[in-house]
Amino acid sequence: METPSSNPPFIFFLFFFLFCSSVSLNPSDLAFESTYTRLCNHFVPAPAARSDAGTVHGVSDQLRFQFGYFAGGDRLFNRSTTSNHVSLRVTSVRQSASDGVFELRGQMLLQQRGEATPAPGRSLRRVFPGRRVSHWRVSKWMRISLSGFWSQSSGNLCMFGTGSYVNIPNSNVVLKLRYPKDFTLLDCLISGTLESFDDKNSLQYFEPISILALSQSSNYKFTVTGNERVNGCGGGSDGEGLSFRNSSRGACTTFLGHTDKFELEYGSQCGNVSCNAVGGNGGELPDFMLFHGTRCAERQKVQMLLGFPDSGYRDAVFPFYPNMTLVSEGMWDEKENRLCAVACRILNFTEAWVNPYVGDCKIRLSLRFPSVLSLRNRNTVLGQIWSDRVVGEPGYFSKVGFQGSSRVSKSLHGFQYKYFETERVRKSCAENMNAGGKGNTYPDGYSSDMAFNMFVTNSKGQMAQGYSSPLSVSSQIYSGQSYGVPVVLTTGKSKAHGIQSDNYSNLLNVSYTMSFNPPPDFKFGRGVLSTELKISTEGIYNKNTGVLCMIGCQHLRSTHKIWIRNDSLDCEIMVNIQFPPLNAKGRESLKGTIESTRQKSDAFYFDPLQLSSYSIYTSQVDASIWRMDFELIMVLASNTLACVFVGLQLLHVKRHPDVLPYISVVMLVVITLGHMIPLILNFEALFVANHSVQNTFVGSGGWLEVNEVVVRIVTMVAFLLELRLVQLTWSSRHGEGSHSGLWGSEKKVLYMTLPLYIGGGLTAWLVHLWKTSHPKKIRPFRLSRHKFRPARGHFPRPPSLWEDFKSFAGLLLDGFLLPQILLNMIFNAEGKALASSFYVGTTIVRILPHAYDLYRAHSSAWYLDLSYIYANHRMDFYSTAWDIIIPSGGILFALLVYFQQRFGSRCILPKRFRESSAYEKVPVIGNDDL
Repeated sequence: METPSSNPPFIFFLFFFLFCSSVSLNPSDLAFESTYTRLCNHFVPAPAARSDAGTVHGVSDQLRFQFGYFAGGDRLFNRSTTSNHVSLRVTSVRQSASDGVFELRGQMLLQQRGEATPAPGRSLRRVFPGRRVSHWRVSKWMRISLSGFWSQSSGNLCMFGTGSYVNIPNSNVVLKLRYPKDFTLLDCLISGTLESFDDKNSLQYFEPISILALSQSSNYKFTVTGNERVNGCGGGSDGEGLSFRNSSRGACTTFLGHTDKFELEYGSQCGNVSCNAVGGNGGELPDFMLFHGTRCAERQKVQMLLGFPDSGYRDAVFPFYPNMTLVSEGMWDEKENRLCAVACRILNFTEAWVNPYVGDCKIRLSLRFPSVLSLRNRNTVLGQIWSDRVVGEPGYFSKVGFQGSSRVSKSLHGFQYKYFETERVRKSCAENMNAGGKGNTYPDGYSSDMAFNMFVTNSKGQMAQGYSSPLSVSSQIYSGQSYGVPVVLTTGKSKAHGIQSDNYSNLLNVSYTMSFNPPPDFKFGRGVLSTELKISTEGIYNKNTGVLCMIGCQHLRSTHKIWIRNDSLDCEIMVNIQFPPLNAKGRESLKGTIESTRQKSDAFYFDPLQLSSYSIYTSQVDASIWRMDFELIMVLASNTLACVFVGLQLLHVKRHPDVLPYISVVMLVVITLGHMIPLILNFEALFVANHSVQNTFVGSGGWLEVNEVVVRIVTMVAFLLELRLVQLTWSSRHGEGSHSGLWGSEKKVLYMTLPLYIGGGLTAWLVHLWKTSHPKKIRPFRLSRHKFRPARGHFPRPPSLWEDFKSFAGLLLDGFLLPQILLNMIFNAEGKALASSFYVGTTIVRILPHAYDLYRAHSSAWYLDLSYIYANHRMDFYSTAWDIIIPSGGILFALLVYFQQRFGSRCILPKRFRESSAYEKVPVIGNDDL
């Protein structure tokens, strides 16, 4: 009889589950309505009924915001910091039964960020030129899931939900916000509170949090731009600016969606009147201004935020702090090629922020992109900000200039460079410029090889790290990895005074930007240099000799921040650089000097700085990457051959099982451990990407990581095969008919080799201690298809103790035949315990890396420590001496095993040690024979 089908009970359970689920929705709706009525009904009345209408599009963009600031929440957040950021994202919008009221779901994120402190022994990430990298981290945060309603007519929003703060989950909160109605410059702020409705004695409770944010609604209306208030833009500008007429998006390409940092330039008048744009009553003057474009329309209308944080602010997120922020609106003037804008302060922001608003729009701003760059003006952005009030009137401040480089401006076309100092350089460096070539080839001046990392050493031996990059070469502007479109080349007096590449094909006009970050207490001149030093240079490059000779200028910024641009430049600096040849056979590096041409008694004189670099050329990068690809293949081939040779030994003992007991267990253990130790220490590579190696080989496209996993897998296969051989040998020693003296001989082998292994391990430990106490001053390298540069900011990490033990394990593996040779001599075994393919093939696998290392050392001009894959110096002992000793020892051991298996185990000993007493076999006489 068939068993009843199980389908009916399953279907019944399914219907029961769905029924319960549908019923459970009603209590949830009731709980939501009850809580909303208690918390929010007075702020945004709940609709009479929930609507079944679908999702409404477009509303979420009006309600979301990214630039927000919060204060309060004393139990959770630190009140003293100003790096508080809040953002809101609406994930779902549905039309309710009431007109103009929308049902919302969303998420809010509150972050309090602090400056990151690097862990001991570690350094901050390398800062790439032209890119601001945040060293700040999120120290405290709160993520909240919310539900509620927004009234379009009143602009009020009320939502409640639960939030999680670090390790405090399920905090019950209610959010109340007021949105602007007109969405104009004077009505663009969102304000409100976030409160906890938990019990005040509970762990989840926190004090109310006030929120202020900038609306990002697409309904924003530009109301100030274009009228007479913007047209008063402070008169004409100095020089010609770049035009955006040929750009498809006009000024929006430059001003929208990124934050730029500009240095503020105070004049002498700031000693008598206030020059603080956000604090009219004086106070400490800010060092820089942050500029962030928030919206742009019609190719020329721009809304932006202007931030004036204190000098310690290093965060990449714009600080929307009311006391340090101006809200601005401007228009790009296509006739004058400049931006003219009106800026307003944020007012009435008290502790409770009852009704903050934008007002006091008596601030003007002008900004342009100078089309002509020179030695004394390298800034791609110049501007000024001033008050439109009368002197002495509250809120007045004097005109303040700002300058810097916009990230977007690097991609703009039309810049010109004007050379002023080529005649002076030609006279100072006539001997070097006229020198002929010496059979070497140098960078042609137009390649990316002209940019390099550098190390600057002062007379006290202190070292700073920096970067040097061309700004222009002849008539072309340098842009990152290559040169941009040609620009007009002019000189200060006349073209005859400059060295033109048309008349002197080996001489090129060049300009550079050099900068370096000194360590603490870096001695420079008569004082200590504590901030980044930038030097603008201009001169001549001889591509036949690799000589670069330039005049340099540095800014002499006053400690009290009041300075004038033309009086703050020290242009009495001479820079000489010698590039290494492209076809150099030795390990030559770039060298140079930075010297002051002033008298030693001058206040601005400084001792000569020595300049060096270990950057290599693009052709050397390509050769190194090709070598790494080849080494990957060699590693895979070597590990595969190791598996093959162990497999051949297993096949040999299968055909001749009688030789199994005579294989040295110590030898097999050494081989197995030699593969197991690096396998265990690198086992995480099977599952986790090795980021240190990934950062070293940028541009490998993941090929290196994939092959690392393959190498580990093949190594594991070899380990398992060796483990099987150990198991078979061990079992044969305990089988019937096995010789009782084998274990005794094996113990003697162990007693003879164990002191060698322990002594070698202690030596490796002592060498490790010496390495860590005497680190080499060689920087690690960062390799990519574009450029190979030393990583900045730290000395190379010395090998760990485990890495030194891995090298020692590699040495044990090189001498794997020693225990077998000793066992053969002690026991005087006969027969061929080892297959010739096994011990000869494994010896060749161990020798090849050292032979390759010898070839690599003599063929490569650069010592790329971190780029070793095959013949890795962290996996074995490598040097010229070791590369000779280890292969010689391996070949000797293989020959000894060959002679032992062919002519007798003691054939390598003198004749008097070859003989040994042995028991003579005597027939046993049984009782039947009596």
